[in-house]
Amino acid sequence: MKQLIVKWMSRWNLVIVPALIKMGFWGVGLIALADSSTIPVPMDALLAVMVWENKSHFFIYCLAGAAGSAIGGLLPYGLGRAGGELFLLKRVNRQRFESMRDKFERQEFLAVLVPSMLPPPTPWKAFVFAAGVFEMRVWSFVLAVFCGRMIRWTVLSLLVMKLGPGAVSLMQKLISQHLILFLTCLVLLLTAIAVWAVLKFRRKGAAQTNAADS
Repeated sequence: MKQLIVKWMSRWNLVIVPALIKMGFWGVGLIALADSSTIPVPMDALLAVMVWENKSHFFIYCLAGAAGSAIGGLLPYGLGRAGGELFLLKRVNRQRFESMRDKFERQEFLAVLVPSMLPPPTPWKAFVFAAGVFEMRVWSFVLAVFCGRMIRWTVLSLLVMKLGPGAVSLMQKLISQHLILFLTCLVLLLTAIAVWAVLKFRRKGAAQTNAADS
């Protein structure tokens, strides 16, 4: 069995992935789908090379990769939703499980968005599995993964176009060395965006109410 797995992985890396790369952005989407669902692929390095070779299409590569990753993530999410609760209850008591559920539900979007933005070795599939276990809404899950991946790969692409493919290792090194600072800035940015959106929505609602009254 082990030999079959090794043989398949070798064929995947040496034959299938190069064939998919030739498909352009469609191939990027399919590779990202496989990476998120089952077979690990060094997506950052792959995307960096493709962006470096075809800079004018960087956005469509990011878009295809983010979409593929969001769709592929539905597999571990579905596994968590189907039987993850029993899996966790074998390892933690019911009180601890409910506490974990409450914490996740209070910030479920960020709990998936932030890991989707971070490069390896972030245990991304563990967060995706947890999203399924705690029954995060499917569309919220898909949107969180898509936005996280889109931000991550857009930033990476801009760095690649400025610094070359070596930007992959540079980004991973900077994030690992300054993870707390990075997460703090990220949370502040997302909070500012959320506050701005709420205020804009309220102003629009107030303007519509005033117009209706007059």
